[in-house]
Amino acid sequence: MDKETGKSVVAICYDFDKTLSPDDMQAQGYIQSVGFDVPKFWEECSKLAKENDMDQNLAYMYKMLNESKGKLVFNKKTLSEYGSKVKLFPGVEEWFDRIKEYGNSKGIIVEHYIISSGLKEMIEGTSVARKGAFRKIYASSFYFDSEGVAKWPAQVVNYTNKTQFLFRIEKGVLDVNDPAVNDNSPIEERRVPFRNFVYIGDSDTDVPCMRLVNAYGGHSIGVYDAGTKDMTKVRKMMDENRIRYFAPANYEEGSELDELVKCIIDRTVANEKLEKIHLKNKEKTTE
Repeated sequence: MDKETGKSVVAICYDFDKTLSPDDMQAQGYIQSVGFDVPKFWEECSKLAKENDMDQNLAYMYKMLNESKGKLVFNKKTLSEYGSKVKLFPGVEEWFDRIKEYGNSKGIIVEHYIISSGLKEMIEGTSVARKGAFRKIYASSFYFDSEGVAKWPAQVVNYTNKTQFLFRIEKGVLDVNDPAVNDNSPIEERRVPFRNFVYIGDSDTDVPCMRLVNAYGGHSIGVYDAGTKDMTKVRKMMDENRIRYFAPANYEEGSELDELVKCIIDRTVANEKLEKIHLKNKEKTTE
């Protein structure tokens, strides 16, 4: 519950690549600009990681930084500009405000979060991020020197450590360096209980977050590209009980995904009313 307003909070967490955007963000201009064929670039990243026992995300970050030499200035401004060119699925531009407004109409605060292995600097350059769609963006990022040039990884987000950010959101401890996330607190005092989480992703890299959300009564949704109609990944996740629902990655009003998320918000309203009754009953038994 939000202490300032006394309202319940729903946290909707999103992967980015192939969840909000049809392709990897690096493959929408950057890889081509450093003279690489997209499949070849990812092939070399995988080879680099395998040969050096290296994290896959550190490998692509190193490759991006190294291949930029003599071709472009690898700084925040450049990455933001590439981010501004990233394509989004239908309806994404209007989605975040519309779902927030729907929550408000039901007396619920809806907040949107990114938890992605992609680059924070590129996500921040997207049109939706510039409009303030996200309460927080958790993604891989670079350390930049005093001249703004990337020098070293600052954060690396991979599929296993994505879950730590769910706990930060749960407790309202959003700063990645704040150790208060480890403090013990009663479940009823946590800002966003896991039952009020929605996690939206597209593939196996989202499974740890999906499993965690499912285990504590939240909602996980798999999305797929309606253009390709390839449902292989979401069907696999559904068969393995990784997700509770799946839908095309169409964020337009009236779409299957739109109706599904609104149903979850409606259910949350009812659940939170029941939870308040439960807590009042518990208080009476201790009087």
